Amino acid sequence: MTRLALASQGTGGIPVHALTRESAKTLEDRVPAEAARWARATGFDGSAGKLCLVPDASGAIACALYGLDKAPQAMDVGKLPRLLPGGDYRLEGDIGDAGIAALGWLLGAYRFERYRKSASSPANLVIDETVDRAWLESMAQAVFLARDLVNTPTNDLGPAELEQAVRDLAGRFDAGVTSIVGDALLERNFPMVHAVGRASNSAPRIVDLTWGNEGDPKVTLVGKGVCFDTGGLNIKPGDSMSLMKKDMGGAANVLGLARLIMTAGLRVRLRVIVGAVENSIAGNAFRPGDILASRKGMTVEIGNTDAEGRLVLADALAWADEEAPQVMVDMATLTGAARVALGPDLPAMFTTDDGFADALAKAGMRVEDPMWRLPLWPGYVRNLSSGVADVNHISKGGHAGAITAALFLQKFVEKTANWAHFDIFAWVPSEKPWAPVGGEAQCIRAIFDVLSRRYPAS
Repeated sequence: MTRLALASQGTGGIPVHALTRESAKTLEDRVPAEAARWARATGFDGSAGKLCLVPDASGAIACALYGLDKAPQAMDVGKLPRLLPGGDYRLEGDIGDAGIAALGWLLGAYRFERYRKSASSPANLVIDETVDRAWLESMAQAVFLARDLVNTPTNDLGPAELEQAVRDLAGRFDAGVTSIVGDALLERNFPMVHAVGRASNSAPRIVDLTWGNEGDPKVTLVGKGVCFDTGGLNIKPGDSMSLMKKDMGGAANVLGLARLIMTAGLRVRLRVIVGAVENSIAGNAFRPGDILASRKGMTVEIGNTDAEGRLVLADALAWADEEAPQVMVDMATLTGAARVALGPDLPAMFTTDDGFADALAKAGMRVEDPMWRLPLWPGYVRNLSSGVADVNHISKGGHAGAITAALFLQKFVEKTANWAHFDIFAWVPSEKPWAPVGGEAQCIRAIFDVLSRRYPAS
C-alpha cells in the first residue's frame, strides 16, 4: 500500500502558499516581499496548477506558490506532492478546510507500485494540531485499499483472491468471515450468483464478513465483485472489455468503507457481503433467454448476459435483507447509463428515504466526495416485464438504464429500513489533482460521514 506522504506533526516545513487568481493580485499582502517580487518576475498569476518555487539567498527553496485558479476545492492541492521536490512542506493560504486539503495531498501522492516502482518519493506534508491525524490516515488508507484492489488485474485478483482480500481486512480488526463457494451456492440458495460465475475456472462465491456487537444497530454493505466481465455470451467489444478488471469496484469500495467503520469503532454491527465472480465464456455459461431462479423466489428472464452484476447483487441483497438491517448500502459499477447521465466523477445514488438521501448529498459536498440522486421512478418498472418469468433483469428499449437497474435491485429489498444503491465508476479516466488515472474510491467518505454521525463510537 502507498506510503503516507506525511511528516511529523508540528510547525516546520517549507511554506506553500495556495493562491487563486484573485488573491494572487495582492501577493505583497500574502507572502514575503522577496517572494512576491520573484513570483511577479516569473509570471505567476494563480493559474490552476501553476507552481512557483522561490529560492532563498543560498539557493535553497524559501517557499512555494501554487495556483488554484478561481473556485478551488480543498483537495485541489493534491497535485503538490507530485510537483514539489522531496522534503517537508506546510500548506498556507486559500486551502479551505485544512483536513480536506491534507487528505487531498495524501491522495494525490498515491502510487500503484505492485508491478513497477517509482524512481522518486512524493513530498511530505506537515499538518498542524487542528487536523486529526488518526482521521486523516484512516481516510487515506481506506481510499488506497479501494484503489489498490481496483488497479490489480484479474490474473492476480480473481474471485478467490478477492475473498482473500476480505479475509485480510477481517484479520486486521478481529472480524469473522465465512464464504460459500462453487456448487455450495446452489445448496445454499444463491442460484444467480452461481449462474453468473460458473463458467470461470475460479469458482463463484459469496463472502460474508461480520464485526461488532450483535445488539448494536445493523449496518450492511453489499458489493458487486465481478472480477472480470467479458460480457458473457453477449461478449463485449475489445475496447469495452479492456477496463473490466475494475468491475469489482463496488466490492473494493465497500471494503474501503468497512475499513473506515472498523477503524473508527462505530457503534454498529457491521456486515459486509461480497458476491465474487468472473463472468466468463464457456460451454456452461448462462445464456440470453435463460430463466433463472433467485434467492427471493422470483424467476428472472435473462435479457443480456452483459448485465450480470445486478444478478449477483440481487441474491446478495435478498440474503442481507432477510435480517432487516437498519441501514443497507450496495455499491456497484453497474451501468454505462449512469456514466452517460452523470459522467465518471459523479456517482448515481438511489434511495426511497428522502432524509437519508439529503444527509448523503450534504455529506458529499462537505467532504468533497460528491454524488447525485436519481429517482426510483415507479413508472419504469413496467420496462422490466417478462412474458415468461416474474421479471426481466434489463429494460426494453434502453431508456433510463441506470434507473431500471436500480428498480430491479429494489425488488429484492423489502425489510431494510434505509437502503441506498450507488452506481459508481470506480475509475479516474484522466488525472485529477488528488488522483492519478486508475482505480478510485467514490462515495465512501460521504457515507462514512453520515454513519459516523448516526452511530458514533462509544
